Amino acid sequence: MEPHEDRTHSAPRTPGAPRGGGPGRRRTRGRLAAAVLAGGLLLAGCGSGGSNRSADGGWNGGDAGPRPSATRPGGEATEGESDGRRPTGPPADYLSTFALDVDTASYGYARRTLADGKLPDPATVRPEEFVNSFRQDYQEPDGDGFSVTVDGARTTEPNWSLVRVGLATRVGNGGADGAEARPPAALTFVVDVSGSMAEPGRLDLVRSSMGLMTDQLREDDSVAVVTFSGKAQTRLPMTGVEGNRDRIHEVISALRTADSTNVEAGVTTGYEVAVASLRPGATNRVVLLSDALANTGATSADTILKRIGEARTKHGITLFGVGVGSEYNDAFMERLADKGDGHTAYVSDKEGARKVFCEDLPAQVQLRARDAKAQVAFDPGTVERFRLIGYDDRRVADGDFRNNAVDGGEVGSGHSVTALYAVRLRPGAAGHLVTATVRWLDPRTRAPHEESGRIEAEALSGDVWTAASPRFQVTAVAAYFASALRERDGGWERVPGSVPLASLAGHAERLAGSTEDPAVRDLAQAVYQARGLTG
Repeated sequence: MEPHEDRTHSAPRTPGAPRGGGPGRRRTRGRLAAAVLAGGLLLAGCGSGGSNRSADGGWNGGDAGPRPSATRPGGEATEGESDGRRPTGPPADYLSTFALDVDTASYGYARRTLADGKLPDPATVRPEEFVNSFRQDYQEPDGDGFSVTVDGARTTEPNWSLVRVGLATRVGNGGADGAEARPPAALTFVVDVSGSMAEPGRLDLVRSSMGLMTDQLREDDSVAVVTFSGKAQTRLPMTGVEGNRDRIHEVISALRTADSTNVEAGVTTGYEVAVASLRPGATNRVVLLSDALANTGATSADTILKRIGEARTKHGITLFGVGVGSEYNDAFMERLADKGDGHTAYVSDKEGARKVFCEDLPAQVQLRARDAKAQVAFDPGTVERFRLIGYDDRRVADGDFRNNAVDGGEVGSGHSVTALYAVRLRPGAAGHLVTATVRWLDPRTRAPHEESGRIEAEALSGDVWTAASPRFQVTAVAAYFASALRERDGGWERVPGSVPLASLAGHAERLAGSTEDPAVRDLAQAVYQARGLTG
């Protein structure tokens, strides 16, 4: 289903039958998490369906039609019964299904834009990427797979609450060296050296980032470097790190800018190198570092992806896009990584680069799950409406939740994934509220697994700003901030309980103190900057 709202059906559904409606989701990505990874994963030394949604984005489902009066355990509606409050009729759709995705590029680019004294284009603001840019407080699972945390709190609007669904994988297994054995990495770096990359904070930041990573790679890892401007050139064929660190550093230090930007040539050549040097048993990745301002060759992400389709599907080589620069084609990079089964991040300074290359990229080497999807089932006896905040392009048809042929996200070690819902409770709601289930395939055997968590309506009695945990409040600030930036395009419905930016900045400032988290301090600064620009 469209993962934004509940829906009503035109005819009753046979209990247990798959729901129809809605196209399959766009092929999506796994995640880049805020969790700090234990040393030894990759960089051991880095410690420093159709819907009833209206045209204006409002809800037309849920309380817009009759609902079933009884539910089975887990929230599935039964049919043909009445509780006297509403007429008997076909059941509303109280499922929300989506592929796991936790990119962070949208938030990173928004911070850079605000620091430059401009408001970000609303089209570049993806709320789920704001929410997933911060460390969470979820418990790790005991073994492989996920833990599922469901919690919530009341907002300032009557009957409206925020419900957080948190999914987390474990960092390591506590081996003798404090780290978990992982496969070697074969990384093909595709570096933009076009003229636009000469701007301070672009190619110089790329060089320092790659240098940092080179120092931390394991001896059994290997690296290739491809550059592109008007054409692509292989600067370093796939080369083992052992005995070759100095050579790799020399290639990186020698990178200089040239002329136009032919992303097609760079990505195509990068994949050719990756396929030619494919290492069985290793994690093979293409890492694109660019401002994505393509102006030569194919400038459509879809066209480029067609050229490398076989490399992606046959060999499973995924694309990790790292964006740089004040002028950055967010839509192009997001589309390229989204359809390339990969992820995106954005860096504007050395600390951001350290996080991407010391935390995010290493996590992609040690996979915990393939084709991971979440399905959140709301109980129609207690829930009147709901809305998933963000995840606009990651929807999955409800009936495809257990369809292994439908792609989900690839999730690595130490990842956390957060989905935040705005939920309107029925008056006097009590009892079961929602059950969240995550399904994934084992990375090695592709055997399916599931894990679930649930929450009762009574657990939502506390206020978000006074009773919720600090990390839940950070999640709320991030979501409300993204919503405020998105509202400016006129096609985004505000999240219930939103507060003015000045008050939101105050909440972020308070949370920065209580969490002692520099990332939350940066969030407060970004909200203050946005407040100053909106008047």
